[in-house]
Amino acid sequence: VQLQASGGGLVQDGGSLRLSCAASGRTFSSYNMGWFRQAPGKEREFVAAITWSGKGTRYGDSVKGRFTISRDNVKNTVYLQMNSLKPEDTAIYYCAAASLWSVSAKNFGSWGQGTLVTVSS
Repeated sequence: VQLQASGGGLVQDGGSLRLSCAASGRTFSSYNMGWFRQAPGKEREFVAAITWSGKGTRYGDSVKGRFTISRDNVKNTVYLQMNSLKPEDTAIYYCAAASLWSVSAKNFGSWGQGTLVTVSS
């Protein structure tokens, strides 16, 4: 599956953004999907994941209660709604697809190109 992330940009502290990740291919609905992020000089960090059906989700501790992952299997798209953004959320955000249910980046075989989110203080 090929992935294309979009929706990043510059937002003020406390603001909101919604990221989208469009997938090509007919098998999108069979993949578990995840969002990861990487800030300059830091390792890639798990943000959120959602099961193929959309019925199960998981969040990283730093975004719980602020971010929401969702998907539309008709539109072949996964979303990340980000509220109450903080400067420490500044990073490149990547969407990824996995056959297994996992929160580890090593288990995600397909990756989008990333979209930059910058939160100003």
